[in-house]
Amino acid sequence: MMNETELLNKDKAYISEGLKLRFHPLTVKSAKGCSITDLNGKNYLDLTAGWAVANVGYGRKSIAESIYQQYLNLSFTTQLSAPSETMIELAEKLIKIVPGNFEKKVWFGHSGSDANDLISKFIPVASGRSKLISFMGSYHGQTMGASSLSGHSAQSKFEGRGNVVKIPYPNLYRPFSGISEGLTEQTFHFLNEVFATICPAEDTAGIIIEAIQSDGGMILPPKEFLQGLRKVCDQYGIYLILDEVKVGMGRTGKWFSFEHAGIIPDVVVLGKSLGAGLPISAVVGRKEILDCVAAGHMFTTSGNPLSTCAALESIRILEDEQLLSNAEQQGVRFMDGLKLLQKKFTCIGDVRGKGLALGVEIVEDQLSKKPDALKTAALCYRSYELGLLIYNVGIHGNVLEITPPLTISSQEIQHALITLEQVFIDIESGSFDTNKVLEFAGWG
Repeated sequence: MMNETELLNKDKAYISEGLKLRFHPLTVKSAKGCSITDLNGKNYLDLTAGWAVANVGYGRKSIAESIYQQYLNLSFTTQLSAPSETMIELAEKLIKIVPGNFEKKVWFGHSGSDANDLISKFIPVASGRSKLISFMGSYHGQTMGASSLSGHSAQSKFEGRGNVVKIPYPNLYRPFSGISEGLTEQTFHFLNEVFATICPAEDTAGIIIEAIQSDGGMILPPKEFLQGLRKVCDQYGIYLILDEVKVGMGRTGKWFSFEHAGIIPDVVVLGKSLGAGLPISAVVGRKEILDCVAAGHMFTTSGNPLSTCAALESIRILEDEQLLSNAEQQGVRFMDGLKLLQKKFTCIGDVRGKGLALGVEIVEDQLSKKPDALKTAALCYRSYELGLLIYNVGIHGNVLEITPPLTISSQEIQHALITLEQVFIDIESGSFDTNKVLEFAGWG
């Protein structure tokens, strides 16, 4: 077995920089529940869930047993040509929990990226219209179609497809106009200008949005905005697509974050936590969309027996252990504690979120609201030193993202809050050496 130094050196020598998003020199030997252990035997409380993948926590015995038995029985079949029972069962379950009385179908892939790639391909074909609308700050994935839909600064170096128009996301803390009053009306006014000029409504196939813009900075729009967007789509015959890859599957206290606004989308995109650590994504939507091109977006190992088996067991755990309710209750507890920290430290500009999808925006001071990416990186690194794992997100790289496993306990939240308070004290005192974070730029 490698030691920590050897592993990190080989990682630096052999692994592409294009595959790295690093915030500290963490190595991982094992993980259980909400805890990760590194190669030196040090334990960390994980507030990331591996970018919101480990919703049911790490090392679930029942999932391991299900995968093992599935592998012995049927290790693989290409679902493209010979479907298995687990894929059909999972599709039935997803159709049941995704709202909407219309006829639905399910597509399976490997990640949120390939799922959103389907959106970029199928929505124009299904509608007979050419253009798509997405939002500035959005993050829909890394493949060409998904990247084209995205509006995140991390993807600005790449050219995408030319049929996507991006409009401002209604961010109450950082409104695009500089004025938060009437932000919903401002955003719809902007959208109407887009319809009148560069993207006519009659040529618009779909609008894709995250009900919580997670990688964009854990931003929640005004509740009435999603309701208004549904009405706009209905008015012009535009498909409404909700990307729930990161904040869906119970993270906000409901199965999907858009449910808090009381709307029903035409298509829902899922990924990350769906397979409890195994690669699987899904698109659940109207039949006429997902059937519009036969054999139009397929991958040999999509919906494979192991991944679909893991997803079924993960959903069973979410239901049987009432983890949606736990996410709601613990989210309130965590939010209250973070609000208290905001009163103590002037570098905390805003605290926001829903359930266990929380964001802490770091600024130079609360009056100027100027983003402080360096301090945010330092907070992540110092947290790691004190045994707490946390990442940063946002187009300015200045938002601490808190997305722990939905199994997190009150005691673990209290420990996290106590540790975070010490982290802020250490960073604010000026004693932390910021040179440590230069090698760990995260999104930068």
